[in-house]
Amino acid sequence: MKKRLKYIIAAVVVVLLAYNSVYFEKLSEVKAEAATGKFDAASYAATFWDTKLMPGLNQAVEVNDLMAQLQSDKEAAFKAHSNALGIGNIRYFLIKGEGELSSINENDVTILAMADGEQKPVKIATEFVYGNAVRDALGLVDLNDFSNTMDLNNVSEELNRKIRTEVVPPFRAAAKKGDKVTFIGAIELNKEHLRLDEIEVIPVALEVVKE
Repeated sequence: MKKRLKYIIAAVVVVLLAYNSVYFEKLSEVKAEAATGKFDAASYAATFWDTKLMPGLNQAVEVNDLMAQLQSDKEAAFKAHSNALGIGNIRYFLIKGEGELSSINENDVTILAMADGEQKPVKIATEFVYGNAVRDALGLVDLNDFSNTMDLNNVSEELNRKIRTEVVPPFRAAAKKGDKVTFIGAIELNKEHLRLDEIEVIPVALEVVKE
């Protein structure tokens, strides 16, 4: 009896040791960890900026034209000009415009964009540059390039950092109220709860026009 008990105890010990020596991990976590250190978000963002975003700026729609389209036929305007990586009401547009710099604030500037007799006050973000608008506005990001959501979000952060450090500072240093300004940038709109009086542009090109 004692001998059998020893065998039972020994078997239990072996099982416990074997159990504790094995570590189970979700396949998705394994893939994410495998990608860590391999994906260079800064390099991807730089290449995306130079080879896709900049060449695609000619696809930007003039802001007053877009506003008119959204008011007359919202569905058609969203279908023609918006993009997003997923489904849902949040969509992104690439817009452009030019006009007079009417105000310079701590976190943004306002431009009175003129086109075909129409004038639209447009707020351009210069401080709080965040979100996925620039990344997704042209619909050129390939999801197959990413193994996890973190890498995808890091690309947005790198693009926004480039805007904060390279696009905005030269403009802020040179701009003064009354200047003529041209801009191209991305905006986010909610198709279900459309508010055209609250748009804010994340700029990818922002310049004072020299007379």
